[in-house]
Amino acid sequence: MLVRMDADDAHQVSAPGGAAGPAADAAATVAAEPSRAAAPDAEALRFRTGDVATIAGGHFAHDSFTAFVAPLLPVLQQKLGTDYAMTGGLAVFLQLPNLLNPLIGYLADKVSLRYFVILAPAVTATLITLLGRAPSYLSLVLLLIAAGLSVASFHAPAPPMVAHVAGRRVGTGMSLFMAGGELGRSLGPLLAVAGVGWFGLEGLWRLAFIGWGVSAVLYFRLRNVSAQGATRGGWLPWRRARRVFPAIALLVGTRVMLVVAATVYLPLFMKNVLGTGLWLAGASLTILEAAGVAGALSAGTLSDRLGRGSVLLTLAIAAPLVMLAFLFAPSGLALPLLIVLGLAAVSATPVLLASVQDAFPDNRALANGTFLALNFLLRAAGIYIVGLIADGAGLERAFLVAALVAFLAIPAVPMLVRSHATAS
Repeated sequence: MLVRMDADDAHQVSAPGGAAGPAADAAATVAAEPSRAAAPDAEALRFRTGDVATIAGGHFAHDSFTAFVAPLLPVLQQKLGTDYAMTGGLAVFLQLPNLLNPLIGYLADKVSLRYFVILAPAVTATLITLLGRAPSYLSLVLLLIAAGLSVASFHAPAPPMVAHVAGRRVGTGMSLFMAGGELGRSLGPLLAVAGVGWFGLEGLWRLAFIGWGVSAVLYFRLRNVSAQGATRGGWLPWRRARRVFPAIALLVGTRVMLVVAATVYLPLFMKNVLGTGLWLAGASLTILEAAGVAGALSAGTLSDRLGRGSVLLTLAIAAPLVMLAFLFAPSGLALPLLIVLGLAAVSATPVLLASVQDAFPDNRALANGTFLALNFLLRAAGIYIVGLIADGAGLERAFLVAALVAFLAIPAVPMLVRSHATAS
């Protein structure tokens, strides 16, 4: 983590009586404006709908292609003869370059990296659609790492760009941005399975033209929009970082097994445990991610009004309960429970992104990059742990353990709220 000592750390303001709620969150949102020294002008406070929608649309197209990986895992497992841990581990290599996100974020706080955002859909689409032509596990790994560099180059500067054009409504901007990504991850599996049906696994490269077309649109729409995330830049304030990020790590870490079970291993669960075909396995992920679109749209906006902590606590309670219901309820309830699971399991990210932007208004891109790197480390660990449990005890037992561990996220939410109150 890149940190610095800051004079702001010597002055800490908390809500009356140490409480944190909607008032404290509103104050944090106001504090997240680009400049503390002077009142921002009306343009800086305005929610620029067109620019926010364009970035969200780019997120939709970009993540449609990253969503190819999970529904292709059953096909790749059959082709390569790998076990659950190695097969699920392919998703880790896609996210491995996220470790560079703090560096990319630091650069984005110094200079505008708008062309990273503009070109990423084209590059990611090209590399992901070449997976079908990879002849070995090693070649798959190398392609996924290269694609991961493109993914990291998009996701580190894009949220600060959204914060820049969202004015006071950072939570709403993050909701729309994350909804674009969730919509992409919901339709991407269907596009992947359809592409295999149309062109075969080795012919998926024909879909790459979609990404290049999207990058062309982003160039004409965003070439004059800043992706610089800070007014002062530099390192993260040490005292603030050491309060906020451990709390985020605890919250994300206790939920991560549930999240990867639902978003990485769900197609394998549907095909290998429930005996469905590839189409239905991919459709199950589409259903879950489509519900996540609604969750992402509502969660960030509600957190602007009700407070980040209230929304996160609701999701922390609901997600493991719904996962348990999915595992033990009659099969006829699987579809509605997948919808509710999508709402509960993947909706916390826009709230967490908004919280990071609130806590580090002068280092938005670096803080976002640090969050993404932290999220990657925890997600990678979660993928391997769930895979190892599945290899030893079966996918059903792995999903059960993931749900039970996720209950530990409930006490982590007040810790995050307190860390923001004392770091403000």
